[in-house]
Amino acid sequence: MELILVPKWLLSIGLALILAVQQHSSNCSAMATKIPAIIVFGDSTVDAGNNNQILTLLKSNFHPYGRDFSGGRPTGRFSNGRIPPDFISEAFGLRPIVPAYLDPTYNITDFAIGVCFASAGTGYDSATSDVLNVMPLWKEIEYYKEYQNKLKAYVGHRRARTILKQAVYLVSLGTNDFLENYYIFPRRRLKYTIDEYQDFLIEISTNFLKELYSLGARKISLTGLPPMGCLPLERTLNIFGNNECDDKLNKVALKFNAMLKSMTTKLNDELPGLILVFTESVYGLLYSMINNPASYGFEVAGMACCSTGTFEMSYLCSEKSPLTCTDANKYIFWDAFHPTEKTNHIITSHLIPLLKTKFLR
Repeated sequence: MELILVPKWLLSIGLALILAVQQHSSNCSAMATKIPAIIVFGDSTVDAGNNNQILTLLKSNFHPYGRDFSGGRPTGRFSNGRIPPDFISEAFGLRPIVPAYLDPTYNITDFAIGVCFASAGTGYDSATSDVLNVMPLWKEIEYYKEYQNKLKAYVGHRRARTILKQAVYLVSLGTNDFLENYYIFPRRRLKYTIDEYQDFLIEISTNFLKELYSLGARKISLTGLPPMGCLPLERTLNIFGNNECDDKLNKVALKFNAMLKSMTTKLNDELPGLILVFTESVYGLLYSMINNPASYGFEVAGMACCSTGTFEMSYLCSEKSPLTCTDANKYIFWDAFHPTEKTNHIITSHLIPLLKTKFLR
């Protein structure tokens, strides 16, 4: 066999070509798994300001809300700063905020990479949205359909389908169904036991997620209930329990979360291509923060930063109150229901590695 000698310069060129091809392949792979958009459904935990544009008393588009947001702007987020979808969007290489669909300062060029349909005060149950006249979940879906049409007109049908399929969908709601609707007003309690009501909500949740799937969603993160009994308002109401966490409400949350987890497994098995992730660790992480605040850099867990920190939210959370704290970073809760920006950041920082593992494929 004749030995063929290859000049060094040719070997160098060949090696460079191989490396270039490998790099191109790697880049293509990264592009293939890049998340093109964050799409949000839910309640005040993820509402970026849709309630600003509807006729309801449940708003937060005034100070001191948003005082730690960029520019100190009260956007309608129920926090002193950013909320979970904002941090998640940034972590996936998109913008540091996800705008509200009804915000007139944004349009489809903004919504193409992130949009929020959430409405503070809503729930799975349409009766929950009636309590404070906010958007029901079915209305959020209607706006999503409208958004799909705008997206198709903006980027074309093929690109729109790709965006909708590869986008990460964040779903966070359920707390209002129990605290705002079932336990405060008798309408649902007269019709359902608590176990029956949980079954009722699971059925709605299942149908909602199936509809999202039928509309093109494939990557969905579902957040369950927090330790409801540890929210400042519930601790304030728990007079006979020395204003500690209400264990009854926490047990309801844990049971419902277990049901959501079971539903998640079932839907992943039933619906081809679906990646539905139930972020069950949110309950445990927030509960740990409340019980061990110093371990997370907090000083106050039982009360909120705004006003007296015991029952105020929305318009009761007034910037004129002399009792509002000066440093929200010391507090787990911003108002009687909602976490501070720091708490939101800690929780999402814990979730993001899981979401990247599941969705960047």
